[in-house]
Amino acid sequence: MSHTIAAVSTGMLVSAIGIIRLTGDDCAEIGGKVYSCKNGKPLSEAPNRKLILGELHDKEGRLIDQCCAIYTRGPHSYTGEDTVEFHCHGSPAVLAAGLEALYAAGARPAGRGEFTKRAFLNGQLDLTQAEAVIDLIEADSADAAANAAGQVGGVLQKKLAPVYDDLTNLCSHFHAVLDYPDEDIEDFGLESYEAGLKADAKVLYNLLQTYGQGRILRQGVAAAIVGKPNVGKSSLLNALAGYDRVIVTEVAGTTRDTVEETVMLGKTRLRLIDTAGIRETDDKIEAMGVERSRQAVENADLVIYVCDGSQPLTEEDEAVIDFCCELPNSIALINKSDLGNCVEPRDLPFMQVIPICAKTGEGLDLLADLVDEMFESTAPCDGSILTNARQYSAISRAYDAMQSALHGLKLGLTPDAVLTDIEEAMSAMGEVTGATVREDITARIFERFCVGK
Repeated sequence: MSHTIAAVSTGMLVSAIGIIRLTGDDCAEIGGKVYSCKNGKPLSEAPNRKLILGELHDKEGRLIDQCCAIYTRGPHSYTGEDTVEFHCHGSPAVLAAGLEALYAAGARPAGRGEFTKRAFLNGQLDLTQAEAVIDLIEADSADAAANAAGQVGGVLQKKLAPVYDDLTNLCSHFHAVLDYPDEDIEDFGLESYEAGLKADAKVLYNLLQTYGQGRILRQGVAAAIVGKPNVGKSSLLNALAGYDRVIVTEVAGTTRDTVEETVMLGKTRLRLIDTAGIRETDDKIEAMGVERSRQAVENADLVIYVCDGSQPLTEEDEAVIDFCCELPNSIALINKSDLGNCVEPRDLPFMQVIPICAKTGEGLDLLADLVDEMFESTAPCDGSILTNARQYSAISRAYDAMQSALHGLKLGLTPDAVLTDIEEAMSAMGEVTGATVREDITARIFERFCVGK
């Protein structure tokens, strides 16, 4: 028997509509203790999946809202269990009082992601779909939302299912011949499966290749702003953020540590990292900031070098330039164009150089166009892009095991040795869909969720 849980699924903020959700075997009975249908019938007799008007009461029996309820009977519900939702006016006070009344009536508070976890455990969603729910909630671009929606719809699962089925068929054929030698079963030969194994390995490889784009789609482009002290790096971040995120002074070395801010530049989501000025220093604290800046640059998807165009380049500039030119996806900005031009684009050994003025915003539109061009999506955001690090790790292990199996096949190893790698690949793929996932991994996955989802 599934205990009934309850939570506000729309957040505790003032809004037009707020939804209280219950799921579990007794949800209609518990909901009926605090909700009176206008037609005089008990909530448990409400028609399936139809909104009905009624009154919601607090735990003391006082009327707190006139609202609608909807009763969805399992297994045809989100969780696979009986589910009740109260669609109230979006007053946090009303939602809190209604929720408290449900607890008093016998429901217990839902944990983080418990509704979606029940949907997974009841077979309504596989793990790729369940994880995509929180990605959809957290999506902050149309592309990210479209890809997450596709995964909720099962696109990723549909890519992996044929591969898993092929491996299952191979293993079952081998064990059938081994366990039932007297039966009329077609002889097992690994060679007949080689072409299929190569095709399946290619499916996994192609999926892994989407992860770089998927990581950017989900997290944004990690863009490190670098340069020597006092060239306008923090002013650039403030200009792109639209407010004074970082303290700006005339004193060199004001920024002692990396500072991050997420912004939309054109169509691209950037995780801007304002770094401490890269230079040699005897200041112990500043030196730690410089080292963190170097690490941020090495891990960045985009490096934005900034120099003061109103002053000639110095040895400090040259040292930073040499460092940046060794990295892919680096561009240069000549700042302070309003103060004169001592530095020309031809003076910098970068493929892309843009004069700007962080103070006035001049040139930032050109920067936006360039970044959009550099990180323009090349794959359809339909759910087929891999965005999840856990899934990437599991599919990587599955692909490696498949490669090992193919190598063993080429060397002429015995079928049982090759099938050890095949079963390892199946186990890793099962971690993606949830077929073999352990309870502790499941718990960790749903910790990302918010209460009510």
